[in-house]
Parts: sequence; C-alpha cells; structure tokens
Amino acid sequence: MPRKISLFSIVMLTLSSIIGSGWLFGSGMAAQIAGPAAIISWILGGVIIGVIALNYIELGTMFPTTGGMSQYASFSHGPLLGFVAGWANWISLLTIIPIEAVAAVQYMSSWPWSWANWTRGFISDGSITNQGLVIVFLFMAAFTLLNFWSVKLLTSFTSLIAVFKMAVPILTIGILMLSGFDTSNFSHTAGFMPYGSSTIFTATTAAGIIFSYNAFQTTINMGDEIENPEKNIFWGIVISFGISIIIYTLLQVAFIGSVPTTKLAAGWRGINFQSPFADIALLLNLSWLADILYIEAFVSPFGTGVSFVATTSRALAAMTTTRHLPTFLGRLSQKYQTPRRSMIVNLFLGILMAACFRNWSALSNVISTSTLIAYITGPVTLMTFRKLAPDWQRPFRLKAARILAPTAYLLGCLAIYWAKWPTTIEVFGVIGLGLIFYIIYEVRQPMGHQQMLASLKGARWLAFELLWLTVMSLIGSHQFGGSGWVPYPSDFLFVILGSLGCYFLGIHDGYFGLETQTAWKLNRKSNY
Repeated sequence: MPRKISLFSIVMLTLSSIIGSGWLFGSGMAAQIAGPAAIISWILGGVIIGVIALNYIELGTMFPTTGGMSQYASFSHGPLLGFVAGWANWISLLTIIPIEAVAAVQYMSSWPWSWANWTRGFISDGSITNQGLVIVFLFMAAFTLLNFWSVKLLTSFTSLIAVFKMAVPILTIGILMLSGFDTSNFSHTAGFMPYGSSTIFTATTAAGIIFSYNAFQTTINMGDEIENPEKNIFWGIVISFGISIIIYTLLQVAFIGSVPTTKLAAGWRGINFQSPFADIALLLNLSWLADILYIEAFVSPFGTGVSFVATTSRALAAMTTTRHLPTFLGRLSQKYQTPRRSMIVNLFLGILMAACFRNWSALSNVISTSTLIAYITGPVTLMTFRKLAPDWQRPFRLKAARILAPTAYLLGCLAIYWAKWPTTIEVFGVIGLGLIFYIIYEVRQPMGHQQMLASLKGARWLAFELLWLTVMSLIGSHQFGGSGWVPYPSDFLFVILGSLGCYFLGIHDGYFGLETQTAWKLNRKSNY
C-alpha cells in the first residue's frame, strides 16, 4: 500500500481520533466517581496508555504493516494468541464507531435552539430511542463513506476537523477558568478526595479515561501507509499523545472549578449533567460558548468515528492473515487501496451493536477492558523478540525496556482489574466467543500436531492471566466489585504478583513459527 500520510497528517488523524466523545462525557463522569481527585485519574490513565504505547512504537517500526496491532502477538507466540489479541482489539475498535455516533446523537437531543425541537425524541431515560437510532445509523454510514474511496480524502477531512476539535476544548478551558472558576470546589464536600483513593483507579476505566486515550493505535495500525514510518510513527504518537494528555487534564481542572457550588449540595455524586460542559456554560450565562459546545459535540464524535472506521477496517483485514477469518475481508480495493469489504462488515456489525447497547457510559467501560486485554500482549511480544531475535532491525529501540515492558504489562492488568466485577468476566466472555471462529477455521484448515501444541503453549500465559484476574475480581476488595476476601489495597499486590508470573511465562513460551516468516519479511522492509 503506498505511503501517503505525512507526519502532520498522522498527528491530525490521531488527535482527531483521541479528542472525541471522551472529553464531552469523561470529565463529568470522572467527577461523579472521584470528585476533584479525578484530575489524578486523567494523569494516571495517560501514564498507563503512554507506557504501553512506547512498547508498540518499537514493534510498529520493526514491522511496518497495516493493522499491525492485530498481528504482532502471532509473530511471537503463534496463531492462537494472535487471534485472541486481534479479536479483543477489533471488538474494542468496532464498538467505538457506534459509541461516537450515539454520543453525537445524545448531544443533538439537547440542542437548545427552537429549530432543533425535532431532536428531543432522540433520548429517553438516558438511552437512544428508535428514532435516535435512525440518525445513529446515518452517522455510521457517513463515517464509512468518507473512508470508502481513498486515504487522501480521509486525511484531508480529518486534518481539517482535528484543528476545530482541538480549538474548542482549548477555548473551553480558557473561558471556564476565567468565568466563575471557584478554587474552593477542590476542597468542597469532604475535600479533594471525597470518596477515597480507590475511586481514582475506578474512574480510569468507569469514566472512559482509558477509552479516551485509546486512539494512539491509529498510528500503529496505519504503519505501512505512513511516510518515513521509522521516524513518523514515533513522533506521531509522542506529539498527538502529549497534546491530548494536557488537554484532557486541563479540561478536568476547568470542569471541577466551574461547577456552581449550589450544585454540590449533595456532593459530587449528586451532579447529573446530560451535556456537562454545555450545561455549565449555560449556568454561567455563557450561551455563546454553549452554542459552540453543542456544535463541537457533533463534530468531535463525527471526526473520531471517521478515523476509527479506517483503524477498525484495517484491524479486521489484518486478522485474516492468521487464516482464521474469511480471506476476502482482507482484500484491498485495487483502485482506492482501502479494505472496503472490511468496512462494510464493520458497518453492519456496528449497527447491530448500537441497536443492542444504547448507553455511552456502560460501553466505554467494556471497551476499555477489551482494549487492555489486547494491549498487554504488546510488552510480552516486545521482550520475546528481544530474547529470540536480538539482531533484527529496530529503527526505534525502546530504552530501559526491561523495566518499561513489565511496568506497562502490570499497569494494564491492574487497569483491567479496576473495571470491577462483573464487567471483567463479561468482557472475558465476549473475548471467548471469538474462539468459536478460530475453532471452526482450525477444523477446516488443521495445522500439524506440533504446530497446534506450540500454538496452545504460546497462548497459555494469557489464559492464566485472564483466569487470575477473574479470581481476583471475584475475591478482591469491595471497592472493585469483589467479595472483600482480599481488602484494598492489598488486592493490588496480589494482582501484581500473579500477573508478573504470567508475564515471565509469556516470554518463556514465545517461539518462532510460520507467522514469524511474515515478521521477518516485514522487518527487512524496516531498513529504510
């Protein structure tokens, strides 16, 4: 696939993905969960995903290929682990498309203008109505069509929209801090941390913070379409991720300081804004800012939805290389060089998900958990290649990987645990459903006995990890939905010790199989 995307375009594309519905809902939800301490949650979430991203930068430059994050695990541990990691990643990406459409429609339903009365019926009791679903479907179709014809059209659109998407949050931060910003809110109602320290961790997943930072992989998954990927993958992630952490953290600060004190009579858990920043702007008599925010609430999810159609289609197309999904899904349009069939399949599945799940907050938690399951395979893959292929080309070599890789892995496992029981077991079940497709294709195209044993061995560490996290979610502290057999914060220590054993087992079980031949060919390409 021709490399057409410049550094500026990839930064704009990634920022357009990151600055989506997360900032529109996340600050309000995080404040409800953790109060002013939600500021720490945004920083913590940024650190977790940032450390994980560093591992994937080395892998992305080693193996420059479209949809790479759905393939790396298979390169080091065989097709079974590769399929599970790719499936988890694809599920999380697929769900983002309907979520962004739902977010746009939810804000549309509260438009204050008289000509927009027809949007009032889009939401009922916090969920999208059947009328609203029609608009959701139209948005998703528009997301897909903007990706359907060419990468050039996609990057032109997202570069334009990303500028607007960044300008409005920055404007919001400045105006709210200059209008009605009350520093006493940071110590109001039981202080800075009114609901205890555990809520800081809960908010990272339950408030959609991990979900909001998820889009760094846009750069990784389009690696083979990026100009000078040995440099631009690294800088694209570093620049876009750095900007997003600053914006998200300052938005939370602005939100905490701008909530009128009268709204805090019942504490932070008593606030309930349908359109958080727009509602605050109206309370502060900033109707012009509210108007801009209502428009932004339409534009931001729209831009993110468009970007993730590109990412999700490439993730699905890349999964066909494991020979456990129909190969026609991976074929590219000869004229436009885009995986159009994958886009169509994702569109219909996204419509189905939107019809089944109509609430943004619940889905953001599920997305965060499934994303993290895919992400924790990255550090293990990185260190496996350091062990088995130390001489392979590494255009970007992660310094202190022996520390950063296990740190990223353990942070990812802790964040999965923070999702709370029963969310953890529900997501694990969805991941397990993917094995049905794997088994069907394995029966039709059986591998040799030795290959099958090697593939099972290569995936056992992740099976043990998910089992361990399930047990800990069940018996862990009440703060994270458990039975309380292991109190907080001792439960963190138990999670870390068990996960560390799975991490080292994963490195031990890595091996070079048939998929490694593909990895070797890609690595030869990385010598630009």
